[in-house]
Amino acid sequence: MTTKFFPLCLLLALLALPACAQKVPVIEKTLSNGMRLLLLPRHDEPTVAGGWVVHVGSANERPGITGMAHLFEHMMFKGTPTLGTKDYKKDVEIINEQERVRDLMRKEEANMRTLWRRGEIADLQNPDTWTPRYKELQAQFKKLVDAQREILVKNEFDRIYTSNGGSMMNAYTSHDVTVYFITVPANKLELWMWMESERLLRPVFREFYAERDVVFEERRMRTESTPTGRIEETFWAMFWESHPYSWPVVGWPSDIPAITKKQADDFYALYYAPQNITTVLVGDFDPEKATALAEKFLGRIPRGKEEAPDVVTLEIKQPAEKRLNGDADTNPQVDLMWHTPAFGHNDTYALQVLAQILSTRTGRLYKGLVLGSKTATSAYAQQHTMRWASLFNVGGEVTDGKTPADLEAGLLAEVEKIKATEVPPEELQKVKNNFAAGEYRKLANNHAIMQALLRYDGVGRWQEINEAGPKLQAVTVADVKRVANTYLTKENRNVATVVRKAGKSASDDPDLAGLTPQQLPVVRQFLSRLAAEKNVELLKASLKQMEEQSAKAGAKGQQFLNIQKKKTAERIAELEKK
Repeated sequence: MTTKFFPLCLLLALLALPACAQKVPVIEKTLSNGMRLLLLPRHDEPTVAGGWVVHVGSANERPGITGMAHLFEHMMFKGTPTLGTKDYKKDVEIINEQERVRDLMRKEEANMRTLWRRGEIADLQNPDTWTPRYKELQAQFKKLVDAQREILVKNEFDRIYTSNGGSMMNAYTSHDVTVYFITVPANKLELWMWMESERLLRPVFREFYAERDVVFEERRMRTESTPTGRIEETFWAMFWESHPYSWPVVGWPSDIPAITKKQADDFYALYYAPQNITTVLVGDFDPEKATALAEKFLGRIPRGKEEAPDVVTLEIKQPAEKRLNGDADTNPQVDLMWHTPAFGHNDTYALQVLAQILSTRTGRLYKGLVLGSKTATSAYAQQHTMRWASLFNVGGEVTDGKTPADLEAGLLAEVEKIKATEVPPEELQKVKNNFAAGEYRKLANNHAIMQALLRYDGVGRWQEINEAGPKLQAVTVADVKRVANTYLTKENRNVATVVRKAGKSASDDPDLAGLTPQQLPVVRQFLSRLAAEKNVELLKASLKQMEEQSAKAGAKGQQFLNIQKKKTAERIAELEKK
């Protein structure tokens, strides 16, 4: 028998014992313009993970410009006076002329909204219902867009990074933050400083309206063309009755096409000021040299004239349970959400532990409802901690032969057990061990540490990278029971149930016969998106791609691809007849 010995520190970390508690030695600096700098030298590999977080998300928007923060996630890759164009002078002339035409279009859009309110226009987003004047202006604007495309250098920002060894360049927007990041070779740190400072100092929002349309299409594909997208969006808006979290990050469909470049410029000046940004560097660099480079490049960005305002609208206390009942082309499911405190509140750690006790394949929901009563095919729980307010969520998908009411009762019964009886210490310790292992994995590489620092700083305190672990380990069985009783109450509860939409079942469509209950929702979701798609050329390109994949797919994949190919071909034929 061979005995394997683990390094003592790793073993203790996995067991959540305090002997190996090591803080991430982050160096914090503030540049002359107010931008904060978080530095963590690590010489394990010759790379630097660099990113920056803008302390702005959809919660900082207002009705009329919802989706603005997410739009900037796209616009910040459009370049500068020297990146992204063959002729900057002509580029500016075209942009100014585009704005002149858009001003005229906005006046006509106001007129069309009046006609819509009177019932004289059925759908403002349908080009067939536009006024002749608006169609004329649209044609003028299209010519300007085409002219600008002639002088654009597409994806130059990405090409420069890639040709210099950059990888994992991306960005994301949430309700709380907008984050940009990339990993570069250690000897390209100065290039990173120049590139990032240039797009902050001298951004050119070329293709503004085209990119706005891309965002609108993203919303259509992710929300409106999925079986439960609109229901989930409505449930979220119902849950956040007064808080600016109520609108989706991607924005409302009427706001996205109405956002003006002037509004975008004002938004950028206010929120993308250096004093509202934190830059994070993790990797192989000298902190003093990196700070000097940051001051040289990032420090030249002028400090903003105004400070970003605080989010002042608080979620009102919910007086009674709220419910939403919907139907969709999907398996029946149940979602329950409760309001919980914001990031920084001590109860959020006990709520995270509670969610872990309920979730995963070793948690109570899976054991009780999937394996036990077989009420659910899947079940989950999470504490979604955000900057301004948070929520606790449990839910699952209903097993055939059971009802949403059965699953809701089962979910609530598991919650009530937590509220009535303290969790056994050994069950709590198992969850704490999982958290300890997760905290250890977060420190595995430069990119993971950078992401943690960006996320924590964005929602309030980068020091959470060192503080979260001990706070989770300090949670007691009494804490878990207390937060369950405090927050998971009936009057604080929101419930959404979704049943399968009446219509054709699998047996009504011979093409879907033989699919398993697990396969049907996937196919239904595809068919729902297909029914919403009107671009014939895009469908033909998709069909060609499916045919190429079909040659490589196995037996299981062939079944899905054959259905997709047939239905796509039918949709193309249907559209070409119109």
